[in-house]
Amino acid sequence: MSSQMKAEFDTVAAWTADVALDLGPDHHLPAGCRGSGSPGALRWLLDRLAVRPGDRMLDAGAGVGGPAAFAAAETGVRPVLTEPEAGACRAARRLFDLPVVQAGSPLPFAANTFDVVWCLGVLCTVPDQAQLMSELGRVLAPSGRLGMLVFVADRPLPEHPVGNDFPTAARLAALVTGAGLQARDSGSAADFAAAPPHWADRAAAVDAELERRHGDDPAWRVAERQSGIIGRLLQTGALSGTLIVAG
Repeated sequence: MSSQMKAEFDTVAAWTADVALDLGPDHHLPAGCRGSGSPGALRWLLDRLAVRPGDRMLDAGAGVGGPAAFAAAETGVRPVLTEPEAGACRAARRLFDLPVVQAGSPLPFAANTFDVVWCLGVLCTVPDQAQLMSELGRVLAPSGRLGMLVFVADRPLPEHPVGNDFPTAARLAALVTGAGLQARDSGSAADFAAAPPHWADRAAAVDAELERRHGDDPAWRVAERQSGIIGRLLQTGALSGTLIVAG
């Protein structure tokens, strides 16, 4: 992982937990889901994945754990998290008390372990995308379902965040089938309404406090530059947030 991405997923992740804990429990989920899709998009995935209470769920590349905690609260699923960065692992435990293993693309689980797997905004951050997809398919039970949010680029980008490798739609389809999976449904994250005001306001409060505390730190400036580039690419349509359900 590049130093730019490490700043976001390790250093800033740890700071995010500090801020959310100080601001209070109603800020934990908005803080933990930053960059992982709106609540509407997450609910769309949960619905299409047919998640049931008690299902074993893996969140691969879970960051600070917000989407997994959201899934547990919405459906009663039992999440397990993997995350390669130590700062994010600690943040997930501190914010949501979820079981988390520090691991990257080689997943430390037996085959057919999970009823549901999801992987949100992660594929473009790994150097070997085929390996990650193969591992996601391997740990999924034969009747299981995989949900993904993937940032897709089908034309040259006017600017590019360091360390990201955005697949084309054709490449994404090939990665899914190459993992022995079949796409069952798809959608665009752009089709869902923005987060409701109370959610957006709390996420903004977390961002403001992070900037107040760490705005002069190089790690904060790097992470903000990275997220700013992705935000502009999504806003202009150069990059698209694609939701995939496969099994």
